[in-house]
Amino acid sequence: PDVLSLVKGPVLTPTLSLSPPQRPGMPPGSRMPMAGLQVGPPGAPPYGAASPLRPGLPQAMMDPFRKRLLAPQSQPPMAAQRRGVKRRKMADKVLPQRIRELVPESQAYMDLLAFERKLDQTIARKRMEIQEAIKKPLTQKRKLRIYISNTFTPAKEEGEGGERVASWELRVEGKLLEDPSKQKRKFSSFFKSLVIELDKELYGPDNHLVEWHRLPTTQETDGFQVKRPGDVNVKCTLLLMLDHQPPQYKLDPRLARLLGVHTQTRASIMQALWLYIKHNKLQDSHEKEYINCNRYFRQIFNCVRMRFSEIPMKLAGLLQHPDPIIINHTISVDPNDQKKTACYDIDVEVDDPLKAQMSNFLASTTNQQEIASLDAKIHETIESINQLKTQRDFMLSFSNNPQDFIQEWIKSQRRDLKIITDVIGNPEEERRAEFYQQPWAQEAVGRHIFAKVQQRRQELEQVLGIRLT
Repeated sequence: PDVLSLVKGPVLTPTLSLSPPQRPGMPPGSRMPMAGLQVGPPGAPPYGAASPLRPGLPQAMMDPFRKRLLAPQSQPPMAAQRRGVKRRKMADKVLPQRIRELVPESQAYMDLLAFERKLDQTIARKRMEIQEAIKKPLTQKRKLRIYISNTFTPAKEEGEGGERVASWELRVEGKLLEDPSKQKRKFSSFFKSLVIELDKELYGPDNHLVEWHRLPTTQETDGFQVKRPGDVNVKCTLLLMLDHQPPQYKLDPRLARLLGVHTQTRASIMQALWLYIKHNKLQDSHEKEYINCNRYFRQIFNCVRMRFSEIPMKLAGLLQHPDPIIINHTISVDPNDQKKTACYDIDVEVDDPLKAQMSNFLASTTNQQEIASLDAKIHETIESINQLKTQRDFMLSFSNNPQDFIQEWIKSQRRDLKIITDVIGNPEEERRAEFYQQPWAQEAVGRHIFAKVQQRRQELEQVLGIRLT
């Protein structure tokens, strides 16, 4: 009795089956997570370890070095988190049909899910359209008003302070008309170069030109100033070269009349050339890579036939820099002349404000974190619903036929236990009572009781703080 009281311990609760096809009333792939079994008594080798006491097994099958299941290793928290995120991304947000039949209200969720998919497809398509559109230059024509003004400083007498030589100062400034953008663009950013040509007879061949050319390190400015000595009216010419982005070229006059294009980008010129070839059917019907030149092309390209790949090379010799904007102005030194400021309006191309909005839309990640958080909540909710559905099926199967359910459950648990502990045996022999009346059973019981006694002794030694002998 004393020994039995020491052996008495907590009753082990069998776990659910890990073999879904064998569990009654459970759909395939369903699991019911519960506490696991202890696969062997404390202090004794686990079930399935090689032992000479096991009957009916050859010695080769009881090799202590045979392959066993590896214990699960601890994983870093970051790796487990990444795997969890990946599983959530792979999980399906669709509710199973059985759940939709049990809960008719879930159809509202399915309608929202279908609407979300349609919305995602629309947004993805629009993003692709914006990406394609943003690759092309999006510009609009605006009016740039140029202000050209000058001031005159007369010479001072010897007794007065100031400059003794009369001089004038020329200012060239400008601004966009009706500019809706908040950021004001510098005047020099519209031009590639600016040349002011003064009267050569007054200032000589070496000092009559004032030039400004754009460099990679150029600092933008709101205007240009030129100061020179002089007390007579000066005629000057301003040459303004616009900075086109992408660059534009002026066509040869013959090709310009043929295509109806004077100054345009290289891509637009190639497109106009292809439309002319297609409209006049100049492409060879047999060898598609060749162009048969008509009399106009023969005069311009100096050939009877040419390949498509030769067009860019031949076209390069027919492209020139666009003409500059020429403004003639007179610098007046007459103090009675009130018309010392002149205004000129020119057409310039500026970036479409819509392009900046498109770029901001593509680069925006404002709502991505919130969307990801909501998606994670949806996936967790769906997983929870599926688990509840599994538990419901489990309990429903038990309530319908408890006896058959328990029997099938125990069989499934026995199979799973053998798989987990890697036990090899004969199920047909083990199900009979004669199997447990063999001599080895007595010794196995003794070993088990001895292991329990040792376990209780260790517990008592820890509680009392003494070592029992």
